[in-house]
Amino acid sequence: MAGSPEGRINDTILIVGTGALATLFAARLSAASYSVCMLGSWVNGLKALHTNGARLIETDGSETAYPVQVTRNPASCTGARYALVLVKSWQTERVAQQLRTCLAPHGVALTLQNGLGNRETLAASLGSGRVAVGVTTTGATLLGPGLVKAGGEGVVSVENHEKLEPLRVALTGAGFTVQLVQNAETLLWGKLIINAAINPLTALLRITNGELLVRPAAQELMRELALETAMVASAQGVQLPFSDAVSAVEEVARKTANNHSSMYQDTLRGALTEIDAICGAITQIGEGAGIATPFNRVCWQLIRANRSTPYPA
Repeated sequence: MAGSPEGRINDTILIVGTGALATLFAARLSAASYSVCMLGSWVNGLKALHTNGARLIETDGSETAYPVQVTRNPASCTGARYALVLVKSWQTERVAQQLRTCLAPHGVALTLQNGLGNRETLAASLGSGRVAVGVTTTGATLLGPGLVKAGGEGVVSVENHEKLEPLRVALTGAGFTVQLVQNAETLLWGKLIINAAINPLTALLRITNGELLVRPAAQELMRELALETAMVASAQGVQLPFSDAVSAVEEVARKTANNHSSMYQDTLRGALTEIDAICGAITQIGEGAGIATPFNRVCWQLIRANRSTPYPA
């Protein structure tokens, strides 16, 4: 992209995934005139993205399509300096192997995934210096292959990593609110509390995030899940990014009131969810620390039982 302003990424930004958030990030980066390549395995998604571009419906109802490159073959996107990892947690192992081919030796992969363990899986294949952690509370609903509806503005929080500044600039230029934090564990556990409190309940009740705030019983369950997870975080010595876990969760539910959580979307499709890396991980870590997590345990088992095809062992 000749003539780009100083400091602007001239390289293609690799987005790993073709789901709701991947399509949202691709559309907004493309809209800001960044070159985007999406690496995925969903055939219908890749076909739609190739044919029609990344289609984005804004909160005001307007729809625009933005051009993106797509591929299933990691060998066709080698030398990537910046990669955004936006796949489900159960896909991380596969993606980590693909990124060994794609990512440049000096490149960095930023995971914005839900749940615990993604960074470790990526680092095992790529090396810790080539992996950075972030989280986002931005909402997005996948309406069909390559078609996403914005579900409320959130924040993209990323760790302060020496290689991330150009990517931070790109995300800011694409309209995302980006903040830097010093402690990656703070990021992960802060998002984990939000995911655990909102996602399984919306999936089980088949409701939007905001509906949790207007159903007293659902709101109480949301609070209990947040408090449980905060207790486990405290036992791990994690300093959370907020002082009141319940207020933080309710604020996210309010800001993304019309959004269908990713877990809700997964259950509607009969797909695997990230429940093992969220409520499952919280339950298991809580057991190791001697902390009872009955609300997380029940949500973990209910979501697994809600799928006719068993989860992998």
